[in-house]
Amino acid sequence: MEQYDVVVIGAGNGGLAAACKILSENRSCLVCEKHNIPGGFATSFVRGRFEFEASLHEFNGIGTSEEPGSSRILFEELGVADKIEWIHLKDAYHLISEKEGYDFVMPFGEEAFIKANKKLHPEGDKYARDFLALAKQIREAMEYLSASKGRPDPQVMMEKYPDYLACSSYSVNEAFEALGYPKIIVDNLNTYWCYLGADGNSLSFLHYANMIYSYFVKGAVIPKYRSHELSLAFEQRIHELGGDIWFNSEVTKILTDDEGKVCGIQLKDGRKIKTRHVIADISPHVVYGKLLDKVPAKARKLTNFRKLGGRGFTVYLGLNRSAEELGLHDHNYFIYDTCDNVAQYESMKKIGNTAAQATVCLNNADPDCSPEGTCIMYMTTLFMDDIWSEVKEEDYFKTKNLVAEKMIERFEKATGTKIKEAIEEIAIATPVTYARYCGQPQGTVYGYESQYYDGLMNRIQMVEEDRCVEGLRIGGGYGERLLGYPSSYKSGANEAKRTLADLGKEVA
Repeated sequence: MEQYDVVVIGAGNGGLAAACKILSENRSCLVCEKHNIPGGFATSFVRGRFEFEASLHEFNGIGTSEEPGSSRILFEELGVADKIEWIHLKDAYHLISEKEGYDFVMPFGEEAFIKANKKLHPEGDKYARDFLALAKQIREAMEYLSASKGRPDPQVMMEKYPDYLACSSYSVNEAFEALGYPKIIVDNLNTYWCYLGADGNSLSFLHYANMIYSYFVKGAVIPKYRSHELSLAFEQRIHELGGDIWFNSEVTKILTDDEGKVCGIQLKDGRKIKTRHVIADISPHVVYGKLLDKVPAKARKLTNFRKLGGRGFTVYLGLNRSAEELGLHDHNYFIYDTCDNVAQYESMKKIGNTAAQATVCLNNADPDCSPEGTCIMYMTTLFMDDIWSEVKEEDYFKTKNLVAEKMIERFEKATGTKIKEAIEEIAIATPVTYARYCGQPQGTVYGYESQYYDGLMNRIQMVEEDRCVEGLRIGGGYGERLLGYPSSYKSGANEAKRTLADLGKEVA
């Protein structure tokens, strides 16, 4: 049998980053991917004369070459930064909320963001400045905790990061209530809630504030050639480093020895590969539910304890008129029934009126992304329960078309545009589509839901305690950093570093 130091299951974001990190330390690594291309959700597809982005709305943490963000620093470390052409976005979002009557654009950049909040409320600049200062302290505290490897100096925490400690147990809604900000400022700051897929009563304020700070201060980007450009850059780097990627190679079993330790993997065609270390960029539900013959009780309890995140539903539109002709001037639109994120979340537990949808007009970031006189849009919403499993097979196409039509009509009503008559190409991805394409349970695109009791900091601190099988680590969107593009790459790289440490102990 062939043998590798490490086998990575899945060529998604986390798996690709993990492989690059392993290979950069002169260890042998094999990536097994069941599809015929890399990337998982990070890909694109073509319909007619349009190339659609499969999933990415915007990517934070890149910054600039002069002031690099954490994601750029990671990409430079992994050797892929110079392989990607980034487009910097001007504005964060255009928020339209029916109940509150909101209709405004929020820019990126600290001072621009503060000034924009001044327009919302007489003291909006003060509230925005105070929030960013708090979020900055939270971010710096997280960096210190990470650098201390779980052994921070209590005195340093109390002296330098008192506000971090004060709000560490708060949910988003609890924190904003304690801060006493006006409703319009809170609603604005809460706009990005759907990017983490948990309502404000459940989501950790630390996690959310950290993300918001990264967006508004550091800005966001998109890759010029869709997220597939990212995946191809990582694939190229893996080959440069001497690694192997096997496509059309589904792993059907993680092999363990008599002591329950990883000793290899088995592919769908029956081939077996020897390894003592596996990094799985797939759902623990799949790992423990399908790939292991003997599942530790701890793994069963931990996996069943966690809650699957939002299930994706996306409408992809290729329009035969330009964005300017259609009256579309922004890249990212949030169309909400209400800014009450708890009400939004609850309404997403049924197939009906979609309370929250994020819509991208790609041409307003990259004018050349489609043929002249055309534009590309995609509209995304989430479903928070496994309700699509209840749709009868004979009703599936009718149901998905009705939901898509309702989303298009809501966007037209909210923005005053007429896009339906300009549709040249349309594709609809439901949770069933996502489940089939990437093998994600119930079609979740968000891994496990971020809860205040099981959020970012909790998982980082418990990463070793959560480990259930020696030689097996789980990275990507299901890892300790939770969902999202930057988080998945960082999670994969972190699991690779831990695996390298395990390999070092074996040598010692």
